[in-house]
Amino acid sequence: MTFPITESSPVRFAAALPSRADVVVIGGGIIGLMTAWFLRARGHSVVLCEKGRIAGEQSGRNWGWVRQQGRDPAELPIMVESLSIWKGLAAELGDALGFRQTGVLYLARTDREIAGFEAWTEHAQAHQLDTRLLTSAETMGMLKGAVAPWKAGLWTASDARAEPWVAVPALAAVAAEKGVVIRESCAARGLDIVAGRVAGVVTEAGRVACDHVVMAAGAWSRLFLQRHGIRIPQLSVLASVAATEPMPEIFPGNAADDDFAFRRRADGGYTIAPGARHEFFIGRDAFASLGVYLPTLRKDFRSTTFRPAAPPGYPDAWSTPRRWAFDKVSPFERLRILNPRPNMRFLGQVQDAFARAFPSLGRPRLTSAWAGMIDSLPDVVPIVDHAEISGLTIATGMSGHGFGIGPGMGRVIADLVMGRPVGHDLSRFRLSRFSDGSPITPGPSL
Repeated sequence: MTFPITESSPVRFAAALPSRADVVVIGGGIIGLMTAWFLRARGHSVVLCEKGRIAGEQSGRNWGWVRQQGRDPAELPIMVESLSIWKGLAAELGDALGFRQTGVLYLARTDREIAGFEAWTEHAQAHQLDTRLLTSAETMGMLKGAVAPWKAGLWTASDARAEPWVAVPALAAVAAEKGVVIRESCAARGLDIVAGRVAGVVTEAGRVACDHVVMAAGAWSRLFLQRHGIRIPQLSVLASVAATEPMPEIFPGNAADDDFAFRRRADGGYTIAPGARHEFFIGRDAFASLGVYLPTLRKDFRSTTFRPAAPPGYPDAWSTPRRWAFDKVSPFERLRILNPRPNMRFLGQVQDAFARAFPSLGRPRLTSAWAGMIDSLPDVVPIVDHAEISGLTIATGMSGHGFGIGPGMGRVIADLVMGRPVGHDLSRFRLSRFSDGSPITPGPSL
């Protein structure tokens, strides 16, 4: 399989669509996939429709971190559960996921960052995590050859990593073996709604009758939902990532500061990325959502580079239609996979920062570079809730946190869909928080 996964990648999952299923999941990222996984495990018939390829977008383009550290307090208990599920999946599938518990290390250059680390340790203690605040000497001692002036570190040894573009398709293959009907290159055009409730999903390959639908389409969720009168303030940012050639090991796990992030890979290279920089395309939805995003922009304005317009076909492009007929080609078929160009200037700055921090290694040589569109919400936590259309559950806006939390969140969503106790407080993820006058409070910026 080539990387990244694009429209030219071979279709691996082409199951025939049944006329009916208990649940249709829209979106073949890790959230949709693991929701389908747990629904099937509970005996339900499930169809998963993916307009492009499994893990073709952000679920296959992220850093590969499986972290508890730095999570929003509302996400943390689900992430603790998710790590446990990851360990069970790795025991079942062996090395197919690339899962390793090699730890996560955050690096602080300023007293303000250290204060943030100290504040977050209270959440770690509440969940009995093995998180520790490290001194400068302890931090530097963990990183071979480091000379950067890091004043402290935040370290969670039990945190982990996996290989996203390998792990998610591998999990999909197992889900298919367990009876989940997975169909790639099959866009869901819209919902069939009868008397205010879901009666089915209209896809480009035909209608599937169902009682429940899960909307887990990542960056495309807003476009799909507003076609049905449901408006969410979801936007997307572009994040660039690169892979280096094999290098001597400086640290076996995942580490990051504001300048750069890196993760050791099984092939001896590193996955590297800007630590806190991304790009944002200004489109129609951006103007509509400006007010609700102001608290987040005030908190983290300098990390965002603004671009004048999204490329044609992107969900928030000015030319992308907001309405379409269900018997015609939809926007989801016109552009099946978001495959943005990486920002090589940003990645060059990452190479320079890496060389300054580890001069004995020098400037790392890149073997590949890619980018993905991260679906975000103003408070940097997702929507996981029932919609006003009966039978529709929304699970979107994972805000760059979806890969690691995917298995645990999938379990939660599956039980939410079927009306079972989910075992966690989901009030922070409710849909109504954007319409009931609640203050929008971004989570930890760690």
